[in-house]
Amino acid sequence: MNTAALIRLHANDNVLIARDALSLGQRLPELGLRVRAQVPAGHKIAACAIAKGTQIRKFDTVIGVAERDIEAGDHVHSHNLALVDFYRDPGFCQDVRPVDYVPEAERATFMGFVRPDGRVGTRNFIGILSSVNCSATVIRHIADHFTPERMAAYPNVDGVAAFAQSSGCGMSSPSEHFDVLRRTLAGYARHPNLAGVLIVGLGCERNQVAGLMESQGLVPGSHVRTMVMQDSGGTAATIQAGIRAIEAMLPGANTATRQPVPASHLKIGLECGGSDGFSGISANPALGAAMDILVRHGGTAILSETPEIHGVEYMLTRRAVTPEVGQKLLDRLAWWERYTAGQNAQFNGVVGHGNQQGGLANIFEKSLGSAMKGGTTPLQAVYEYAEPIEQSGFVFMDSPGYDPVAATGQIASGANLICFTTGRGSMFGSKPAPTIKLASNTPMYTRLEGDMDINCGLVLDGELTVDEMGQRIFEHILEAASGHPTKSEALGLGDNEFVPWHLGIVS
Repeated sequence: MNTAALIRLHANDNVLIARDALSLGQRLPELGLRVRAQVPAGHKIAACAIAKGTQIRKFDTVIGVAERDIEAGDHVHSHNLALVDFYRDPGFCQDVRPVDYVPEAERATFMGFVRPDGRVGTRNFIGILSSVNCSATVIRHIADHFTPERMAAYPNVDGVAAFAQSSGCGMSSPSEHFDVLRRTLAGYARHPNLAGVLIVGLGCERNQVAGLMESQGLVPGSHVRTMVMQDSGGTAATIQAGIRAIEAMLPGANTATRQPVPASHLKIGLECGGSDGFSGISANPALGAAMDILVRHGGTAILSETPEIHGVEYMLTRRAVTPEVGQKLLDRLAWWERYTAGQNAQFNGVVGHGNQQGGLANIFEKSLGSAMKGGTTPLQAVYEYAEPIEQSGFVFMDSPGYDPVAATGQIASGANLICFTTGRGSMFGSKPAPTIKLASNTPMYTRLEGDMDINCGLVLDGELTVDEMGQRIFEHILEAASGHPTKSEALGLGDNEFVPWHLGIVS
């Protein structure tokens, strides 16, 4: 049932979603009752009386149980909805459906940068990486030298981007954290959106530049250059040497030009942040519809943020192409259960303030919407953080729910564009892969139009169906991949959002 005031998501649901804010005492003729509390837009109200201990269902999925007796018309939220974990049958492979692939000759295209090894970029940057925090200031000074005025001579280069980071020393090595850091740096060094890379180290750090290069199979040459401050004469000398190194790369980078390539070369990282009660109704399912189109055209959709599938992981394991793929996803969730044990973390139920304000009561409800970004096609593979993604189609990459860390891992894995849904208005951008921002509701889109690329609130407004919005998103992706600037790019975001996952001890 969809009315001006309420949204019923499934016939079996015992809660409804407030399309707009509801006032205490407001009559609901369709239910034959009055609202029993102030209910913000995007929040839930009881469609009927719900006895204490009864499962509360949204999208015909259990998001918790009634903590006390709830009357019809009551506001249903964290004050009367308890999170109760329960066994969920993974049902490996039971919902796998064949993909109706578009014939290669008929696939959508975009204008991309084709690299010598055949990989395709959506942008053409030169990147500077710091192996350790001690060289972070140096690489920023090098990048700052290349002002728009100096870059005017290289119109085919999108810029010089510094990827500074806070680790690289004072860490356990060998360790999982050490491996993740090196894998992340290497993923950026070989990213198709970078025409050239300079890696700068200090010299005495644990993450030695030479060791990074050898362990990750990176070969010094015209594309990848290295520099060590202690061998280059210190801060000022390294900055000048770094500027000269970038100047030597720019002419070659400028020879790259865009050419038509099939959409199968697109790898899209899927993110959500500042989610609200509408995210799972409009933006997330619409993005999922766009990813179904992308997969049909041979592309790759990368879902991440592992804590934000907790409680609905069976929806993905049932779509796994093999039991082994499904089990790998469960193994990552089991790792997270150990990692967050005893902590007041999202994985254990508590969602952020913005999520609560937006109508999401707990992690199960948030996960229900978050998982929709992945669409409906088979789950082809599960990857660890920043692991190179080689399988096309719908895949999963393990990451935290913290957006900059998750997006950093997706880009390191090969994502050449990020699609980011938000209900509250998260401000995020990324380099070298641009971010497209999708708003879940029209009021927020209107208020923050300078940051938002697409208004998925048109689904709630009844102007577009989810599938129609998915098609619109897909077309926008092709435009952005072809070089049309996203709102976050126009705002200059992305220089401070390189945040590798820190999961180890610091000594």
